[in-house]
Amino acid sequence: MPEEVVGKVTDFFARPVVAGIELTTALKLGDKIHIKGHTTDLELTVDSMQINNVDVEQAKAGDLIGVKVSERVRRGDTVYKVTD
Repeated sequence: MPEEVVGKVTDFFARPVVAGIELTTALKLGDKIHIKGHTTDLELTVDSMQINNVDVEQAKAGDLIGVKVSERVRRGDTVYKVTD
């Protein structure tokens, strides 16, 4: 499946398990993403996204978003959008 870069992980919070991501292109709920780094390899569907602790359905390039993740991700990991 083709993938396009949508951003980078800027932060990780253990409780709740959330990745802080700075977007370089738009992202919306329901999009599939792939977070990849030296020790990270995680695919998930975006089912929860926040900007400044407020739930949003979509975000644009330049936004700093929080996305719930199922495991630890690391600062600097690349975030890809998976397209069919």
